[in-house]
Amino acid sequence: MGSLGAILKHPDDLYPLLKLKMAAKHAEKQIPSEPHWAFCYSMLHRVSRSFAFVIQQLGTELRNAVCIFYLVLRALDTVEDDTSIPTDVKVPILIAFHRHIYDRNWHFSCGTKDYKVLMDQFHDVSTAFLELGKGYQEAIEDITKRMGAGMAKFICKEVETIDDYDEYCHYVAGLVGMGLSKLFHASELEDLASDSISNSMGLLLQKTNIIRDYLEDINEIPKSRMFWPREIWSKYVNKLEDLKYEENSVEAVQCLNDMVTNSLMHVDDCLKYMSALREPAIFRFCAIPQVMAIGTLAMCYNNINVFRGVVKMRRGLTAQVFHRTKTMADVYGAFFDFSCVLKSKVDKNDPNATKTLSSLEAVQKTCRESGALNKRKSYILRNELKYNSVLVSSAELSTGFPCVAWWKLCCSKQFIYFHFFFLSFSILLINLQLNDEMHLVCFVG
Repeated sequence: MGSLGAILKHPDDLYPLLKLKMAAKHAEKQIPSEPHWAFCYSMLHRVSRSFAFVIQQLGTELRNAVCIFYLVLRALDTVEDDTSIPTDVKVPILIAFHRHIYDRNWHFSCGTKDYKVLMDQFHDVSTAFLELGKGYQEAIEDITKRMGAGMAKFICKEVETIDDYDEYCHYVAGLVGMGLSKLFHASELEDLASDSISNSMGLLLQKTNIIRDYLEDINEIPKSRMFWPREIWSKYVNKLEDLKYEENSVEAVQCLNDMVTNSLMHVDDCLKYMSALREPAIFRFCAIPQVMAIGTLAMCYNNINVFRGVVKMRRGLTAQVFHRTKTMADVYGAFFDFSCVLKSKVDKNDPNATKTLSSLEAVQKTCRESGALNKRKSYILRNELKYNSVLVSSAELSTGFPCVAWWKLCCSKQFIYFHFFFLSFSILLINLQLNDEMHLVCFVG
C-alpha cells in the first residue's frame, strides 16, 4: 500500500488502492483445482502479480489461453535472459522451443527464483497447453516459433541501428501483440487486427521497459544486456555504460529524451487498435498496460534518476489507472493528460525538443478530435498549470507540506473521507503491501 505521507498528499488514491488490493487478493483465490492448471495460475501470480490481476477479467476459455501464452513466452524469455547459458546451448533451445511446448516431459533448468521453478516444471505448462482449443494452440506455436528465431538472431547480433531496435522489439514484444490479436480472434470476440497496429501495441510497451530498465540491464551479471541502439546513444557518449556516470548527466538525459521521443511514434497505432476493440474485458486487458506505458514515459522523460535507480509512477496513481480505465474515452483522457505532463518537461534547448513536441502535439490532436475530452475530471492533472505535481517522486518534493496545500486539504471532502477510513487503513497498512515494482503489465522486459 502507498505510504501514509503519499496518501495524505493524494487522498483520492486511498479508495483505488484498497480496491486494487482487494481485487488482487480475489484473483489469487481463483486458482483451478487441476494440478497442472493450479501450477500455471499460481506461477502467473508469482512472476507477474499485476498481469495476473488484469487477466482475471477475461472469460475462462480466453483467460486460460492467454495465461499459457504468457507462461510459454516467459519461459522462452527466461532462456534468452540467462546470460550464464553458453550461446551454442542457448540458440538451439530458442529455435526449437515451439516444439517443446508439445512435449509433456520437456524441461530445462535455467533462470533464478520463480523463473527457475517455471522452467523446472515446464511440463505442467505443456500439459495445460495441450488442453487448449486447436486455434489457440496454433496461434501460440506460431508466435513462439517466430519469437524464438528472432531471439536467437539477436543473441549473435548487437542492436546497432534504429531499424535493429525496431526489429528486436518486434521479435520480443510486437509478436506478442500479434499473438494476442490471434487469440482474441480465435475466441470469436474480436475481429482480427492488422499485424501493423498489433505490432505497435507491443513495441510501445517494450520500448518503455527498455528505457525504464536501463540501469538494471547495464549492470546485469555476468554480462550487460544492451538494448539501446548505438545509432541513438553514440550521439551522446562513446560507450552505452557511460550514461550511468554522473559526469555524463547532461548527455545521459539528452539520450534518454531521444529514446522516449522514438517510442512516441507508436502511440497513434495503439489508439487505433484500442478504439476498435468491442469486448469490455479485452479492452481493459489491453488498455491498462498502454496507459501505464505512456505514464511511465512521462515519468522517465528528462529524469536523470533513470540512470540512478528505479523510476516508476507512484502506487496510488497506478491504482487510479487500474480503477479508472474502463472506456476508450478514459484512454483518450489519460493519453492526453500524460502527454501534457511530458510536454511540460520538454526543455527547448534539448536537441530533440522540436521532434518531441511535434509527436506530443499529434497525440493531443488525436485525443481532442475523439471528442472524449469534454466534461471530464482528470485524476492525472490536479492543476492545469502544474502538470508535474501529481507524478513527482518523494525525492523530488520540497521539504515539508506547504501550508496553503494543507489548509485546502483540511477543508476538502477528501480530507473528511480520509479520516473516515484512517483507522481501518492504519490497521491494514502493515499487511496490505502492494507490489513495490508495479511494472508495466507486459509479457516481456
